[in-house]
Amino acid sequence: MNNWFLLLEDPAPDNSGWVSIALMVGVILIMYFIMIRPQKKQQKQIDDMRNNLQVGDEITTIGGIIGKIVSIKEETCIIETGRDGVRMRILRSAVRCVDVPANAANYTINVEDKNTEDEFADENSAAESTENTKKKKK
Repeated sequence: MNNWFLLLEDPAPDNSGWVSIALMVGVILIMYFIMIRPQKKQQKQIDDMRNNLQVGDEITTIGGIIGKIVSIKEETCIIETGRDGVRMRILRSAVRCVDVPANAANYTINVEDKNTEDEFADENSAAESTENTKKKKK
């Protein structure tokens, strides 16, 4: 009976410690190059984008608000949204992306964006005509 336990023992335990350490270091290096390094690189790009904001840039915030930068201070900027000129003060850290840079001279609207803008305008005009009809009936 005791002979079975002797067969389960490791016959050469002298190098197994170094192999375990080498495997752990290898796993940590792989994790660094696959997960941590790309995330740091992406965060650096986002920080550079937020530090290079200019007046006139059209931006999208992390909350989905789209507007044009009117003024910039240290950690805040004021954006103007919509046709009615509503202005909001937001943090620079709330900017998700720059849609149209201020110095983009040859900017063209995508066909999809144009279609959605036309649909939005059609919905607004339909709502206004419905309201005008209701007012006339009264």
